[in-house]
Order: sequence, then structure tokens, then C-alpha cells
Amino acid sequence: MSYELLHFRNANQIIKEKKMTKEVKQVMDYLNDCLYGTQHKSELLRQALAEMNWRQNGDLNILDGRRYYYKGFKNRVAIDGSFSSYEYIQDALLRLQVGFDKKKLDMGIVMVTAQRSEKSKLGTTKDLVSKEIEMLHPTISLPVIIVLFDLGRPGEIYQENEQQKKENPLPDHPAIDPKLSDKYLHGNTADETENDDKAYSNAEEQAYHDAEKKKKKSRAKVRKANLPEQQQAA
Repeated sequence: MSYELLHFRNANQIIKEKKMTKEVKQVMDYLNDCLYGTQHKSELLRQALAEMNWRQNGDLNILDGRRYYYKGFKNRVAIDGSFSSYEYIQDALLRLQVGFDKKKLDMGIVMVTAQRSEKSKLGTTKDLVSKEIEMLHPTISLPVIIVLFDLGRPGEIYQENEQQKKENPLPDHPAIDPKLSDKYLHGNTADETENDDKAYSNAEEQAYHDAEKKKKKSRAKVRKANLPEQQQAA
């Protein structure tokens, strides 16, 4: 699993009461599958949330008359966040706090990247989240779930696929003789005569074809017998 859920201010209990524990996990699993290693995450994020029924309502708006929207909203739970940088966590928390103070939502979910500079001296991302949530109180007081995603490097999934193709190339298909393929498909021999080994579905069908063959042979004999008479007449 490439993400981790951190619950604050009784958010886990609220999710249980709303009977959304499984649903939240499913949407995060789906986002992880859709976004891992991709480059254009914003559009894919909106599409994935729409497919999971988190954008099919009119509650995405944060402030009336303004074009500020949450990424997703369902059952008074709003989703916001960004995967471009960890620092967006404060912006997302502020946007969710506005909806909480206006009694529009009961809690929020913030999605951010777990990747930070290796030179950072602030400890792990998980530890940093806990410290910032504590420092932002009481300004930020809503129950919230912080989801830390590790979605790899942009384009990583495509590079992995290309590498696998190089390491495990598809085998070359053997060349097929066109005469053999034509014989297999059409049931003709090399001299273009009808295949005598053709199997029939029942005895009646076989008897019919045998009778047709006899007719053809008898007509051929008649033509040969009449040929001398025709030559004499000429």
C-alpha cells in the first residue's frame, strides 16, 4: 500500500458512525491505483473521484458565488488536497475549516504527498503532520483524516513498462507459408481440386454430396462420348 491514513480529533469515530470506513478505504485504494507513477494527476484525480461518486452533487462549492471547490464531497465529508507538494496541507485545512465553521461538513479528508526533501531536518512526514495539526489549533479545529500518498516519481510506471518490454521481449512469430494457410482455410489441395477427406455432419449430407459427384462424372463421360460425333459433323 502506497498511502497511510492519520486520524485527528475523533475523525475515525465519525467515519464509523457514518458507516463510511470501507468506502473511504476503497476510494483511497482506487486513487492510489489510478495515480501511481502518473504525470498529470489533477485531471486524473477529478475523474477518479467522479467515478467513485464523490463529485456528483452541488456541495463542492466552498464559498457561495466564488469558484472555490473541494475535490470531493459526500455525506457531509469533504476531500481536498494536492500531490504537488506537502506544504499544501495548510491550504487544504483552511478550506475545510471554512466549510466546518459554516456547518456544511462534519469532517474533512486531506490528501498530500509523503515525499519531501531528503535534506529536511523535521523528521518523518508522519511526525511532521502530527506537530503541525497540534500547532494549528485552535485556528484549525475540525476533525480530519490526513492521507499521505507515496505515488512514486512522475512517469515512473511508464518507465517500468518500457524496461519490462526490453527485458522480456515478445517472441518472434514464425513465418507461415501462404499456400499452407490457404489450404487450411479453404480445404483445397495444391492442384485446386476439392478435398475428398471433408467430414460431413451426418449420413444424409454425405449421401447428397456422393450423388453430386456421380452426376459430375456421368456428365463428363457423356461429353467425351459425343466429342467424336461432333467432330465428324463438322
